[in-house]
Parts: sequence; structure tokens; C-alpha cells
Amino acid sequence: MGDALPRFQVLVLNEISAKGLSRLPAERYTVGTDIAAPDGVLLRSADLHARELPASVKAIARAGAGTNNIPVASMSARGVPVFNAPGANANAVKELVLAAMLLTARNLAPALRFVAGLPLHADTMELAVEGGKKAFAGFELAGHTLGIVGLGKVGCLVADAAIKLGMNVWGFDPHITVDAAWSLPAQVKKAASVDEVLRQSDFVSLHVPLIDATRDMVNADNIRLMRAGAVLLNFSREGVVNEAAVLAALDAPDAKKRLAWYACDFPSAAVNAHARVVALPHLGASTAEAEENCAIMVVDQLRDYLEHGNVVNAVNFPAVTMVRESSYRVAIANANVPNMLGQISTAMAGAGLNIHNMVNKSRGDMAYTLVDVDSPVADAVLDSIRAIDGVLSVRYLPAPAT
Repeated sequence: MGDALPRFQVLVLNEISAKGLSRLPAERYTVGTDIAAPDGVLLRSADLHARELPASVKAIARAGAGTNNIPVASMSARGVPVFNAPGANANAVKELVLAAMLLTARNLAPALRFVAGLPLHADTMELAVEGGKKAFAGFELAGHTLGIVGLGKVGCLVADAAIKLGMNVWGFDPHITVDAAWSLPAQVKKAASVDEVLRQSDFVSLHVPLIDATRDMVNADNIRLMRAGAVLLNFSREGVVNEAAVLAALDAPDAKKRLAWYACDFPSAAVNAHARVVALPHLGASTAEAEENCAIMVVDQLRDYLEHGNVVNAVNFPAVTMVRESSYRVAIANANVPNMLGQISTAMAGAGLNIHNMVNKSRGDMAYTLVDVDSPVADAVLDSIRAIDGVLSVRYLPAPAT
């Protein structure tokens, strides 16, 4: 057997699906909402920016895609990976986008308000229905054009569903991944810019993270490019759309420049009062299936990291996985600078340790290394690695001998 196996403590800050939490075995994990020195933190929407995170924290896992509520930069400086669950809620978001397209195309929101105000008498209600329904006549999705900005998992699913509904689809994503490119339907026309998507589409759906490059991505300068009567759908992040520009387009005096609808998942004082805004209360991932999928994904990632040092779906670390070939593993996070591997190898060789296997990868300023050695690693060796300038964190990960 290897060294004694550590026991991990996991702090849970939001309600996390029981199916996800059940994947943390009780014999190795203590899970609770009031843990003073957690090894890992599981959360959904809790804001960590104003919370002091103890030095014990080795990883943070968010059961969702966005990580705006987590101080990622400061965690990187501490050598702490931040995990998320990209794609786990994609189907739920896709279905909500389709629902929003139907709500706006068929004028369902004002129609529902009209019906809610009908007189509660059979004869007068029937007359009122027949007299009022013409005001809510809409159009069918088939034959219209949907433009998608952001072709990740959600964007690809939306594109596929729209094509099956008979729509034409344009897409733009300058950073599309290989996996996304393979899953993107061949019928999607490739746009060269956000502006081209706006020009070509009757509906525009946004599926991008909120970063400096995407803030106010749809704004006063380019929203005027949209077709008269177009619909803007924002189920990504509130800040990617400039609300003042949307309101101006909805109320444009020139009908040829007027936006028909704005549908989003982000209510705000600015847009809620407008009759042609459909604002939903953050329902994108609010299905039992999505919550379970997200919880299972991030719990598995957190456990794999705590026990084996493997990194999958971290927003601030390179992806690094290595099959266990030894009971003695060391995981090292460090600044991505020259000669780090040489210094780490020298420290181990000086202690008489034989390196059985090693994987090192980098991502921007961050580098991460997994090292399997053939014998136990003394605390003095770990301390010597920690003392190397640029090393951010060092973890010793013993496991049962195979």
C-alpha cells in the first residue's frame, strides 16, 4: 500500500443536486455547509468575491458554465483551479431559446396578457376572443433566418434544432473548438463577423461568455444593422448587450430600423417595463436534468483533482490527465516560466526519487505538472519544490498500490 490516504472536506455554498453530492464517498469526504477549512468548494451562484477563502482551499467547482462570481485571477495566483460544467446545461438553454423564439414570433406574451384580462362570462369572453385575436397574429419560424454568435455546445444545439424547424442558420465564432466544429451542422453558413450575423438574420441568438471582448458586443453602433422586425435573443450574459441600445432600437421612429422584440434571461429595471421585452428570471439552467448534469460533472472533476491531480474543464488551468502508474504522485502548479521542470526534476533526483511518468502542460501564464515516482515522497522534498521561485502550489497524492 501507499501512504495513508487523506480525507477531504468539501464546503457547499448553494443547493447542489443530491445525485452529484452522492458521488463523494463518505469514507473519504466530509461534505457540509459550515466547514472552516475546506479542501474544495462547490457552488452555483454564491458570490466569492467578497468572501475570504482560507488557505486550505485546493479547488473550486461551479455547477454551471459562467465563473463571474468567482475570483479566478486570485485563485490562479494561489495555484487553485476553478472548475465549471461547460455543456452540462446546454440542452436546457437550447430549449429556452426555442421557447423565446416561439414566444416572440407568435406574440404569445401579449396574447397571454390579453387572455388574462378577458371577462369571466362565457358569451362576452367568446366575443372578446374573436374580436381581439387578430392583434396577435404572428409568423412561423420555418423559412426565416437565425443568426448565432457563439458556437459552443449551446450554439451548436440551437443551430441543429433551428435547422430541423426549417430555418436558415448563420453562425459566427472566431474561437470555435475542434469538437464544436465537428458537431456543427453542415447547413450552417459561416459568417465573418458579428455585424454580418446581425445583417443576415431575422433572429439573433447570443451564446458567448462575458469577458472584456464581449461586453456590449451588441451596441448602438451595430444594432442598427439588424433587419426591421428582427428579434434579439440573449441567453448568455446580461452584459453582452447594451440595454440602452436595445431600447432605442425597440422604439426607433423609423420603422425600417425598428427591433421587434428583445428576449433575455436577465430582468432589469431598464428593460422590464417595455411591452416588447420578454425577460425571464434566469431560467436557462433551471431544470432538474441540467442541475443534475452540472452537479455530476463538477463533482467528478473536483474528486478527480483532489485524489489524483487530474484537471478537466478548469477555466484557469491547462487540461492535464495522467493514468496512475504509481502510488506516489506529486501535483505542481507554477508560473509558466523557463526551467521549472528542470528544477523540479533536480529536487526529486537529489532526494533519490525515480520519476516513473510525468506530464506537463501550460495555459497562458499557468503551467501544471503531474509526476509519478516509484517510492514515497518525504515532506522535505515537497518543501524544496515549494521553495522554487514561481511554484504556486504543491500537493502530494498518495493512492492505494495497484
